Amino acid sequence: MRGYFGIGVERISKPGNVGNLMRSAHAFGASFFFAIDPEPDLRETKLVDTSGATMHLPLYIHDRVADFTLPKDCALVGVELTDDAIELPSFRHPTRAAYVLGPERASLSQPLIDRCDFVVKIPMAFCINVGVAGALVMYDRMISMGRFAERPVRPGGPLEPPALHRHGKQIMRKADRRRRIRGEQKPMDDADE
Repeated sequence: MRGYFGIGVERISKPGNVGNLMRSAHAFGASFFFAIDPEPDLRETKLVDTSGATMHLPLYIHDRVADFTLPKDCALVGVELTDDAIELPSFRHPTRAAYVLGPERASLSQPLIDRCDFVVKIPMAFCINVGVAGALVMYDRMISMGRFAERPVRPGGPLEPPALHRHGKQIMRKADRRRRIRGEQKPMDDADE
């Protein structure tokens, strides 16, 4: 899968939910985890996680939305059950993305929603646990961006494996400049003969 993603929470109050979400993030291959204005101090809290996610996944903590930063060209995707949010099954995930989920008993803050490039919702009747919601978003990203065989028309698994990826030849930008630096001659084409 190309690109990268991170996932995080705003104003989370239960360390168990953070540990659950971090474990899922680690399993789905997240590049980083973040928290904005967490209720427990996650720097001091021991997160229970048997996968060792806290040892392998960078944790960035921001005290305020205004302090929150992302890598260049990384799209912020809010996960919130609002009327105008994009339904997750219809959403094309950005190659470089950070997903943010709200607290257990509230919604994402308006300043954070205003910073989001996209807001998506999981189509359902009411909110679910933040760890489950995060896992669903990461699973949808993996399914939509990963290399999997097409689903069959009939029930069951695919009849053929996915096609192998074929790499093209290496792209050399500014090849003429590199040749000059190396003291090489420009190769002759058939048309030059």
